[in-house]
Amino acid sequence: MADVPSPPSPPIIVTENLTKVYASGQVKVAALRGVSIEVERGEFLAIVGPSGSGKSTLFYLLGGLTRATHGKLIIDGVDFASLNDAERTRLRKQRIGFVFQRFNLLPTLTAMGNIEIAYAVSGRKETMDRSFLDHLTELLSIRGRLEHRPAELSGGEQQRVAIARALIARPAIVLADEPTGNLDSNNSDAVLAMLLKLNRDLGQTTLMITHNPEAAAIADRILHLRDGEIVGQERGPRALPSAPGFGSSASVAEPPSAAD
Repeated sequence: MADVPSPPSPPIIVTENLTKVYASGQVKVAALRGVSIEVERGEFLAIVGPSGSGKSTLFYLLGGLTRATHGKLIIDGVDFASLNDAERTRLRKQRIGFVFQRFNLLPTLTAMGNIEIAYAVSGRKETMDRSFLDHLTELLSIRGRLEHRPAELSGGEQQRVAIARALIARPAIVLADEPTGNLDSNNSDAVLAMLLKLNRDLGQTTLMITHNPEAAAIADRILHLRDGEIVGQERGPRALPSAPGFGSSASVAEPPSAAD
């Protein structure tokens, strides 16, 4: 008897008519205007748009850092709109890792200390997997820099530590907000190559917010945001930056298919 194919897994992120309105006195500003998207598990999605397009607002909503005014947000099968603040915080720590433009490393801790504290606040009860830590820091080329404080690291090294911090608890989703915005071109290429390789190797879903079309080119799919609305989408060309030690695009596994 022929094997029956397994049904496809549901999208890991679903938004329906997601709207965010900010009010200042009598003035109301719609930062998002009915955004509906689906993100497949393991997909690398780039969201591109100019300043004021609503990218940051969407980032904060998807990360559970703020509430939508209207609409539905399902993260890994959970309706975030139905959760209270404590529940949303707990699930955010367990399921979402954040990579920010400004690194946000604690200056008094070493790189290792920053990674350890991120694991501690994730709420996981099991001891941190040291073999996974070794694997992650090896992929990010920071194994020899873990005892250094942020001020002793280059910008590229700080961002790689920030990526390790975001991934150490193995979240289902990684949200990266302009992860190359404070880096020169060489470090930008290296960080983008690492984000793509980690997405492929670890199978985590990655959403990257960027204004840079060259950075977006590594994604499986690109959404274009303008004035709080999605105005177009396309499959990414998956142009792998030329970062030493990360091979060519031919060495990267094919991504899961994403609906146009």
